[in-house]
Amino acid sequence: MQLNEIDYGRARPIEGYGPGFFRIGGEVITGPALITADRAQAWGGYDDTAALLPLAGQIDVLFIGTGAEMAYLPPAFRTTLDTAGIGVEPMASAAACRTYNVLLSEGRRVAAALLPV
Repeated sequence: MQLNEIDYGRARPIEGYGPGFFRIGGEVITGPALITADRAQAWGGYDDTAALLPLAGQIDVLFIGTGAEMAYLPPAFRTTLDTAGIGVEPMASAAACRTYNVLLSEGRRVAAALLPV
């Protein structure tokens, strides 16, 4: 089996996560996190759509990590993002981290808003 080193270029991959934290590009963020190719920051959770709306037109999809298990998104949260033209894909946070990294390595325009496990 051949293993290849993934080159993210200047993008910031999700390197790890654990109870209550995410490690992105060598930086640790406690609590919910918003990650794009060029930045990582704390996120206020489902009540903080203001941090997500500027992503409209800059990304093709926003992965929403719903915590330890897959959960439905609050209807008002989803409607706000749909109205802004931001495509969302909810999934458990672990799956969102993996999917974000794979698509980021392909040079895709993705972001992740993650609730901790």
